Amino acid sequence: MGVSSRTSCSVMTAGGVTVTRHANAESGLLTAACGLHHASLSGNSAVTEQFSKVASAPRAGVRGFRPPRRRIRAEPSATMTSDQVVNRQRVKRLVEKPGNGTCADCGAADPEWASYTLGVFVCQSCSGLHRNIARISKVKSILLDPWSSSEVEFMDSVGNDASKAKYERLVPAFYYRPSHTDCTLLRDQWIRAKYEREEFTSVERQEPYSAGYREGFLWKRGRDNGQYLSRRFILSEREGVLKYFNKHDAREPKAMMKIGSLNATFQPSKIGTPHGLQITYLKDNSTRNIFVYHEEGKEIVDWFNAIRAARFHYLQVAFPVAAVSELLPKLTRNFIREGYMEKTGPKQTEGFKKRWFTLDDRRLMYFKDLLDAYARGEVFIGSKESGYTALPGLPPNIQSSHWQFGITIVTPDRNFLFACETERDQKHWITAFETVINRPMLPQDYAGESRFYLCVPPK
Repeated sequence: MGVSSRTSCSVMTAGGVTVTRHANAESGLLTAACGLHHASLSGNSAVTEQFSKVASAPRAGVRGFRPPRRRIRAEPSATMTSDQVVNRQRVKRLVEKPGNGTCADCGAADPEWASYTLGVFVCQSCSGLHRNIARISKVKSILLDPWSSSEVEFMDSVGNDASKAKYERLVPAFYYRPSHTDCTLLRDQWIRAKYEREEFTSVERQEPYSAGYREGFLWKRGRDNGQYLSRRFILSEREGVLKYFNKHDAREPKAMMKIGSLNATFQPSKIGTPHGLQITYLKDNSTRNIFVYHEEGKEIVDWFNAIRAARFHYLQVAFPVAAVSELLPKLTRNFIREGYMEKTGPKQTEGFKKRWFTLDDRRLMYFKDLLDAYARGEVFIGSKESGYTALPGLPPNIQSSHWQFGITIVTPDRNFLFACETERDQKHWITAFETVINRPMLPQDYAGESRFYLCVPPK
């Protein structure tokens, strides 16, 4: 993953071969690789400034990450043997076989790299992660590197489908399978779990996240001072809670989070560390945020999948006739959109104030700071059938003091007025709102709406 700018230039070599060089300007930091991904999902630049605010959180990276080397595309030279030309064409044809047309690890289309020791075709980004396990996986470019006949024959004998049948044979239903849009940490640990630890070839190797009980220490951000301190966490499916303790020997937990309302999502750029995990839960029907991380990537990803396992078993009991495919999207979720907007109060006479907004399913929450533990207010976003609408602009008699690109959220009870800094932000927010509003409400949504309005209305 990453954001790159691509430039090209052609150079005539001494041998008369024209070589086209493509330079990718990529971030060398893992934090930026993950962070830019989340920023692209939320469509805002606010996360950049947060890096300067989290000096108390040590930076932990994925060890040994090396970006793939620069690509140099060249026409076959006169020194290339006929066998090498044939082998390169054979490898290209192998990508066209069923299963090989997408990355074996993240699903990205048109892979241009391959592990010639594992027999799988991968994208450029995942090829860089394979270099972290070089004793197991050695990668080559399909288009640029020379291939021997034995290597091509091995690739032909394995391929992505056969590899998945071996290394993904026992992946638990709840285990998160990252895609090319996920941050580097999730993809790195997925690759390590498959090929390095071979966790999905034996159920016994999945105990850290499948046992129904997990206990350990995580660095947790303090609600008031923003410092990260070591806290003991316990996840218990039997008790139906995730809890943490302020002191290592404390008997009573500082907080107990019911599995029924629990969510976890990786937020590396927001928290300021590649291993940053945001945990949310409902307390008195209001959203509470907890920000944690661990120095070891495997540990924090195991916690993440342990939470998913607990949620999966909880939902199986709560909805016994629901298919597994219906439950999986409910285990954990990424926020639909996050970013800064300005808002005014319910009387619409107060000045507009800049706030951090998070759209989480049907809850629109706003915070004074993006790492606040509690939201200043929450707005329920229903469906169009229930009278909800998102409109561009503000009423004629209302004008934001700074940002000019307004949004009006129409609800059955009142209108909510927001303003965005740019027209692009305005369009992205309206698209996000419409995604929710155009989705029919489920019975549990109506139940959530009724509980929502029993709380103090947002200010």
